[in-house]
Amino acid sequence: MTTPLKEDRIPRIAVMTVASIGVAIMLFILYSLVRDSIPILAHVTLSDLLLKTHWYPTYDPPEFGMLSLLAGSLSVTFLASLLSLPISLALAVFLSEVCPATLREFLKPVIEILGFFPSVVLGFLGMVIIAPWMVMNFDIITGLNLLNASVLMGIMIIPIVTSLAEDSLNSVPKDIRDASFALGATRIETVVRSVIPAALPGLMTASLLGVMRAIGETMVVLMAAGGSAMIPRSIMDPVRPLTSAIAAEMGETPFRSDHYYALFFAGLLLLLLTLALNMTALWIENRGKRWRS
Repeated sequence: MTTPLKEDRIPRIAVMTVASIGVAIMLFILYSLVRDSIPILAHVTLSDLLLKTHWYPTYDPPEFGMLSLLAGSLSVTFLASLLSLPISLALAVFLSEVCPATLREFLKPVIEILGFFPSVVLGFLGMVIIAPWMVMNFDIITGLNLLNASVLMGIMIIPIVTSLAEDSLNSVPKDIRDASFALGATRIETVVRSVIPAALPGLMTASLLGVMRAIGETMVVLMAAGGSAMIPRSIMDPVRPLTSAIAAEMGETPFRSDHYYALFFAGLLLLLLTLALNMTALWIENRGKRWRS
């Protein structure tokens, strides 16, 4: 066997070094979260943290029930996904299969640019435009609520999911389309019965990545969700997701207090949620690769 050239070793070592640094940073973040999350369990049981609904960390005695915060995160993510994923996938199909080439060259960059739109600007628009409009038209007390935050979150998800889903559809071999047309299928039948099933693992992965984006978003829910730590009973109720609780309270929390440790525990919950979704996306992608092979 020939020994690798010195010129080949240098890029390999550089890539391995950078990758190792990235892994080390992630492990350090995980260690910090776990280290500062565990002490809260000495004063509050795990069942109380996860199952109680009262989040009053400044009361005497304090209450650290995170069920309402967890419900806020899941409700905003679910409603935002419900509103945005069908639009995102429909846009991806349109761009990949129907859109004329000249129009596609204009729309695709515009959609990708929208993915970099600052979340704080969207939150500001939700506060000064959408919230007053909802108060005037829906006869509610406040326009900062679950629906407001979900609509803005959905706007943030659409560019990400659309771009990834469109790439997945474009990766479907042209032979599949040609075979479908050769059998007499129409364009719609080809897209629905051939292209989408072939790209389904990629479409599901793109959708899960959009959901992960929604779970971890902070500024939109901090500015537009209302900030009330309660389990929502309607889409017009204000909510307080985990991310907004961390962002709003960490700056004024005494260092190494129970409140401080509880917020780190909330961060650990977020990490576990996104990790579960990430593992699900990888599992779907691997299943799709085995199915195509």
